[in-house]
Amino acid sequence: MQILLSTEQAPESWGKNALLSFRDEQAIIHFSSKSDRTLLQKAARKLRGQGINDVELVGNDWTLENCWAFYQGFYTAKQDWSVEFPELAEDHDELLARLQCGDFVREIINLSSSVITPLTLAQRGAAFITQQAEQVGRESAVKFEIISGDDLREQNYQGIWNVGKGSHNVPAMLQLDFNPTGDENAPVLACLVGKGITFDSGGYSLKPSNSMDSMKSDMGGAALLIGALGLAIARGLSQRVKLFLCCAENMVSSTSFKLGDVITYRNGVSAEIMNTDAEGRLVLADGLISASEQNAQFILDAATLTGAAKVAVGNDYHSVLSMDNALVADLFSAAQEEKEPFWRLPFEEFHRGQIGSSFADISNTSSVAISAGASTATAFLSHFVKDYQQNWLHIDCSATYRKSPSDLWATGATGLGVLTIANLLLRKGA
Repeated sequence: MQILLSTEQAPESWGKNALLSFRDEQAIIHFSSKSDRTLLQKAARKLRGQGINDVELVGNDWTLENCWAFYQGFYTAKQDWSVEFPELAEDHDELLARLQCGDFVREIINLSSSVITPLTLAQRGAAFITQQAEQVGRESAVKFEIISGDDLREQNYQGIWNVGKGSHNVPAMLQLDFNPTGDENAPVLACLVGKGITFDSGGYSLKPSNSMDSMKSDMGGAALLIGALGLAIARGLSQRVKLFLCCAENMVSSTSFKLGDVITYRNGVSAEIMNTDAEGRLVLADGLISASEQNAQFILDAATLTGAAKVAVGNDYHSVLSMDNALVADLFSAAQEEKEPFWRLPFEEFHRGQIGSSFADISNTSSVAISAGASTATAFLSHFVKDYQQNWLHIDCSATYRKSPSDLWATGATGLGVLTIANLLLRKGA
């Protein structure tokens, strides 16, 4: 079916202020240039709801942003659809890059955890970044190492090892260096650290079924950063960026980590385990320690870290926590330009005093009766960032995955944040 855009209102027979009307073999979206582009996303969802799976966008009003908004709503996890885009001349490469990177993120999150194991996530992440670099003639710019299984314990990556040791699928860490300068001593613009929990049962702090059924998506932070770095490369990123993915399955077995265990990290910080379902911060700690050693201009981590953030902002925003106001402002400028939703939550010095332990330096849960869960989780992470008060930003990826459809999104992964983080990398590297 052909899809047209029209600045005229729909005939009254279709209802007052109707978004869609139909004529012959065409669907018409009634959308003016001043309209909110989410209307195009809503229109795409309505068309899919009517069983329309094969469309061609026709006419002269399909700009890059209009095409992208429509595609966001038309996408579904089953991928039983086809969209033929118009010729966009100078915007063709940008649309293609968005499709490749956005689709990668949504597909890898939507795939089952029996397919995307920790080692597979690390391997697919490295392969995708390498592919994106090859497409822009930067194939020699990517170097990576994957550390897995017993090697993690031997190299003192205690968080990833302890969380993942209870699973048959071994934990893994991807350490990737994108260095287009060709200079081994080039400074690092950014370190990206992603939580890659490919399935989260909660461990011995077992989740109920209705909280566990979407936990294949608990690697959404890692997926987001793979897609964002890939898009930044496609857009011409010319500075060095390092990517650390902390990948594990949180399962229950005789070898799983337990409540009361104490993990001592290689930076000397010890952490008592008071809840095995607060495992994401444990794996991220290893990545943040490594990132802090790189003397990067800034560090950004992304994780589906807390239910508290989702309670605060729902599925509609990614949550942002940082003490660096300038860095937050840069991120929000990038988000506004890309029209992606982010919302700031509080992180203050006093939150670091709310994760005390009688047996270790810190606990992996709050030690106060009523706590701001997203803030105390960030406080935990801050103990593994060398200078946590500046040049570090944490994203709690609340908008990664939807368990039910909305008028904008199908059930499953959204891919939100890819454009914003790619934009931020290019802005900071300019």
